[in-house]
Amino acid sequence: MRVTGSRGFGAAVLASLLVLSACGEEPGQANAVLPPPPSVLVAKPLVQEIVDWDSYTGRFEAIDEVEVRSRVSGYLQSIDFDDGQIVQKGDLLFVIDQRPFLIAVERAAANVKEAEATLALARTELARARQLLDRGNISQSTYDTRIQERAAAEAAIAIAKTELDSANLDLTYTQIETPISGRISRRLVSEGNLVQSDQTLLTTILSTSPIYFYFETNEAALLRYTRLDAEGRRPSSRDAANPVQLQLSDEEGYPHSGKMDFVENRVDSASGTITGRAVFDNPDGLFTPGLFGRLRLLGSAPYRAVLVPEAAIGTDQSYKFVYVMGEGNVPAYRRVVLGERRGDLRVILEGLNGDEQIIIEGLLRVRPGSPVTPKEGTIEPESLAQ
Repeated sequence: MRVTGSRGFGAAVLASLLVLSACGEEPGQANAVLPPPPSVLVAKPLVQEIVDWDSYTGRFEAIDEVEVRSRVSGYLQSIDFDDGQIVQKGDLLFVIDQRPFLIAVERAAANVKEAEATLALARTELARARQLLDRGNISQSTYDTRIQERAAAEAAIAIAKTELDSANLDLTYTQIETPISGRISRRLVSEGNLVQSDQTLLTTILSTSPIYFYFETNEAALLRYTRLDAEGRRPSSRDAANPVQLQLSDEEGYPHSGKMDFVENRVDSASGTITGRAVFDNPDGLFTPGLFGRLRLLGSAPYRAVLVPEAAIGTDQSYKFVYVMGEGNVPAYRRVVLGERRGDLRVILEGLNGDEQIIIEGLLRVRPGSPVTPKEGTIEPESLAQ
């Protein structure tokens, strides 16, 4: 009886525990509620008419460069500029000792006067000979001699005047003026040194504004430009001043505008490239000859482009993709081919036509085959950098 009673008591206790256990369960544990679909931001791609820009690295060169040399020999008397300053055309730079040239001018002037006196005498003698010839007092040969003497005197005065002009010209050459406006280099000869005409380099001058920018492009780009020109979609830079933009090494974007100015007439057989040249205004002297920069050249005709934010593009190994909204708010994987970057946006060359709704924010919350909760967003056109 004790054993039986003990078994009965144990059964009663077990039943009580099961009842209590059942009462302690939370109602939601029996039928668990799934979390809501993740929220994502969706929008249609931005469709705009744009043009492509091709980028090249090159450097600046002065339009005009002059090596300053003296046209006469002599000792350098004075230097009338500061090293590295901006000079204007006609500014005095150097003075050669003028004393020997002043003497040469005086000598040539005296020779002119002597020749004039000789000519006056020859004319008087010729007039007298004419009278004597008419009277028969001199022979014809004597009269002819007087004519020749007058001609020789006229030639002598012409020579003397030419020598005077030459002496005066040499005197002006003793004052060396700048032939162009620009920035001058340092002096290469000190005062008191002998300067040899057309040999001694005194300094150099480079023009500053406008300024050239030289760069090289390859054969593929040259052929593309040529075909676009033949199709009437983009004029050749040989014939049209196509726009260019430029940035320096410490700048963001391309803040400087210029235009194409020249394209070389042949492709370099060694490098397979052709040289192009753009021209920029440089009023504040920011661009210095020899300075490197990066240039963008108009590379296409205007065309319709589909653009999406960089954040909307995912990477699957070597492929790029976006998520396009499908039925039931289930995103669909769409492989795309990327074009160039425009500010915060990317050109899509293949994969989208611009009418789709794509996920532009929240790609990491997307699970294949699972729905999402879309929220309308927009792609701002001002984020497109031209």
